[in-house]
Amino acid sequence: MDEMLKESGLSTWGQFQEKLINYVSNPELWTGLLFTVIKIILIFIAARVIIKVAEKALQHMMMARDKGPIKFDARRSKTVGKLVGNIITYVVNFIMILMILSQFQVNLGPVLAGAGVVGLAIGFGAQSLVKDVITGFFIIFEDQFAVGDVIQVGNYKGTVEEIGLRVTRVKSWTGEVHIIPNGTIVQVTNFSVNNSLAVIDVSVSYETDIDYAMKILEDTVKTFYDTNVDMVKEPEVLGIQMMGATEITLRVTAECKPNQQAGIARKLNAEIKKAFEANGIQIPYPRMITYHRTEKAES
Repeated sequence: MDEMLKESGLSTWGQFQEKLINYVSNPELWTGLLFTVIKIILIFIAARVIIKVAEKALQHMMMARDKGPIKFDARRSKTVGKLVGNIITYVVNFIMILMILSQFQVNLGPVLAGAGVVGLAIGFGAQSLVKDVITGFFIIFEDQFAVGDVIQVGNYKGTVEEIGLRVTRVKSWTGEVHIIPNGTIVQVTNFSVNNSLAVIDVSVSYETDIDYAMKILEDTVKTFYDTNVDMVKEPEVLGIQMMGATEITLRVTAECKPNQQAGIARKLNAEIKKAFEANGIQIPYPRMITYHRTEKAES
């Protein structure tokens, strides 16, 4: 009995080996596998080419749009261009994956149906993700801010590097990159939409001739305006802003391009100091007050 079982096992193993050898040595198998690999490579290359062509076409469309007779907001065009490019990349990659799966004889019907069910489950379970996507859509649709704008969201202030449907990337002036979920953006301040105003307060001593000091200020800011390209119109010398204990404060305002007010104020302060020193106008400084005590002679 043992010998019969042993012979039966050897016969079964021999049949398996024979079938395996016949299967592996079948030229149709390797020919089909080779064609499948070639098709997958061609699908992958075609997807990459389509993405590159779409990006180039999108760039040409944006350039033609900027050069056209009707001017569009460059900020919004840049943001929408990046978003459309991302959507094209996602769609092409998704179609590429489906086509590769079809080469392995995978039935795509159940796969798509399963993906729909999983997507529905994720939609109910990940409410914060859905909120981020909806908020991101309205940020772009309403043009609340765009790539390159300087904004402040809560305690974070910086330049917008990327706006996605889920997160927004903001880079601060010191180099940190803040990744903010769109659903948490409740209130945002945009510093890049309208012109900014630089306010410069200059203090002079009480002994200074105010009319002369204001004349020096007007000449200085006018000369500075003629050589600066970041100012929208000539600065205004408003006059006396405050009279303190030891000084008189004069105020100058200058309308600048968006988000340029800090640099303009620093440069104007330097020019005003040089002009005051050249014309003998003193900037007040703390003075030591001496009290003299008088004693009555004793009668």
